[in-house]
Amino acid sequence: MNHEGVRGFYRGFGTSLMGTIPARALYMTALEITKSSVGTATVRLGCSDTTATAIANAAAGLSSAMAAQLVWTPIDVVSQRLMVQDCNASSIKSSKNMIPCSSPCRYVNGIDGFRKILNADGPRGLYRGFGISILTYAPSNAVWWASYSVAHRLVWGCIGCYANKKDENAVNGGGGCGYTPISKEMVAVQGVCAAMASGVSAMITMPLDTIKTRLQVLDGEENGRTRPLTVMQTVKNLVKEGGFAACYRGLGPRWVSMAMSATTMITTYEFLKRLSAKNRESLTS
Repeated sequence: MNHEGVRGFYRGFGTSLMGTIPARALYMTALEITKSSVGTATVRLGCSDTTATAIANAAAGLSSAMAAQLVWTPIDVVSQRLMVQDCNASSIKSSKNMIPCSSPCRYVNGIDGFRKILNADGPRGLYRGFGISILTYAPSNAVWWASYSVAHRLVWGCIGCYANKKDENAVNGGGGCGYTPISKEMVAVQGVCAAMASGVSAMITMPLDTIKTRLQVLDGEENGRTRPLTVMQTVKNLVKEGGFAACYRGLGPRWVSMAMSATTMITTYEFLKRLSAKNRESLTS
């Protein structure tokens, strides 16, 4: 903020935006197909509705994250390079908490970043950290969707029971939670559940995300040559810097970021699903 103003917080925004449409298209397609298939299979195996929903959501989150990473990893690499590229020697010396950025190369914008990384490292450079990204986002999404499913049922159950106790004339005579919500309440509950699920997911997968980010933006030196760090080298560096707690640096911002992103995604996703259901009903009636 001191050196660049608000614009400094939006480095790499254009690049991230460019990858959002194809990545989300892959994500949602894999999500719906897997959720439908796994949900049907778990019900046939005799699982309860709650268990079947949680398993289907976890499996769907796992497969959708893996599909989306085909697009997101190159976008991540370029946007993160743009975010850290102005680290310099003087600023590093002035603060013991700062780490040097990976490349002295200057990127004008996202397209320039793609071109220079391709020229320097080939396609492999754009997929740097792809393996650890899968290991980060696949379980993260599985945990998020499973947590969201459980939170969604719990919150609606509490709201429905409270409404029925408050109104003795409600559906089911106040004992069965037959509450019918309005659209604003649905959006509010979806937002709360998304924030809760984001917190659970962030706590569990934060160490993997920290390792992934460092792999994508930092380099090491070997015999005077700059080379990408390995996973083990990255983990050792983190442990030396601050022990296991170093893996949880930035947990608060990541939780907020995940909660905001997830709330926007889930409310839009659920709204489009309701809209599609209404359109289908109007066409069949």
